[in-house]
Amino acid sequence: MTEYSAPSTKVVVIGGGYAGTLAANRLRMRSGADITLVNPRPAFVDRIRLHQFVAGTGEAEVDHGTLLGEEVRLVVDSATRIDTAARAVELASGRALDYDHVIYAVGSTGATPSAPGAVDFSFSPSEFELAQRLRTRLGEVPLDAQVTVVGGGSTGIETAAELAEQGRTVTLICSTILAPTFSAPGRRSIAKWLSRHGVAVLEQDEVAEVRPDAVALASGGVRPSALTIWAAGFGVPELARASGLRTDALGRLLTDETLTSIDDDRVVAAGDAAAPSDRPLRMSSYAAGPLGAQAANTVLSRIAGTEPEMLDVAFSGACVSLGRRSAVRRLAGKDDSPVNLYVGGRAGAAIKEFTCKLGVGKIRREARTPGSLNWPKGGSRPARPATALRGVTSP
Repeated sequence: MTEYSAPSTKVVVIGGGYAGTLAANRLRMRSGADITLVNPRPAFVDRIRLHQFVAGTGEAEVDHGTLLGEEVRLVVDSATRIDTAARAVELASGRALDYDHVIYAVGSTGATPSAPGAVDFSFSPSEFELAQRLRTRLGEVPLDAQVTVVGGGSTGIETAAELAEQGRTVTLICSTILAPTFSAPGRRSIAKWLSRHGVAVLEQDEVAEVRPDAVALASGGVRPSALTIWAAGFGVPELARASGLRTDALGRLLTDETLTSIDDDRVVAAGDAAAPSDRPLRMSSYAAGPLGAQAANTVLSRIAGTEPEMLDVAFSGACVSLGRRSAVRRLAGKDDSPVNLYVGGRAGAAIKEFTCKLGVGKIRREARTPGSLNWPKGGSRPARPATALRGVTSP
């Protein structure tokens, strides 16, 4: 007599970043699940180290084989569309992967610059291939040549600081204030470090035009720039919209508080591309871990026929590195609102390095022991009910 074996549940995870890779590992809590991770690169990109990669002070690639549990199948390809009717993920290669559930973890990208000439004459550190291009170009620019970094957030600050520490002449242009998510004392500490290392910080100004050898400012005047680095803002891939799923204005997938798409309960989002209750969490590797774990938990609950838990993530702060020997770690309330306390200098740098290692470390731990990740909870999220989101339309 032949023993009957029930078919395994097919789960496709789209995106092999912090959230997607952790989610794929965590899905192994269910024995026999068929798990496929789709990622356009064969290696994991440690994005929070891309500014180091650009400057040549660190590496940003990790072998996916060291991060994934052996039950997870890696497909190196790009998803072009989720066919929710046929339950298939269409790939750039022409293949299609059937699924019972999808975890949408496509992450974020750098925002497309709006200033004339920026697309043609500026460089970005936001993705690995772009960072490679920037690193190559930086090697062609003389050490004493003027470098302009556009963007006063963490990416811009960290890139400017890394280059300034190497002795480069750097101007940092901020459309608002420097480090807007930090408290005033934290901002002052960052500004003092940048000033000591010769970085000219222009606040409340914008780039009106990027030229091959200069930038024109909205406030008037033209500044020479042998290399312009655009590190302002984030965008997300268009996959959700291309698949007919509703998104917020930026393109993040609209979900309820279980991270389930408001259009299809077989599609669950995680990471930077998720907009739970149209109130997305701050884009960060810190939030990616809990979001990836929550997405996996939601899928596992769906498979088991139980009700998924609501999202609950508490923040504790954020950290910005200032070269290799200093950083500012801002403290925050559970809702991510900054407080006036911060840790700076070498102690801040040690905290920053620890958190960077933790991003990859918790993925490896989840590969060894699925379900091991725990995270701080109790952050306040005044959720909009899913019924209120049903009427939201994509822009």
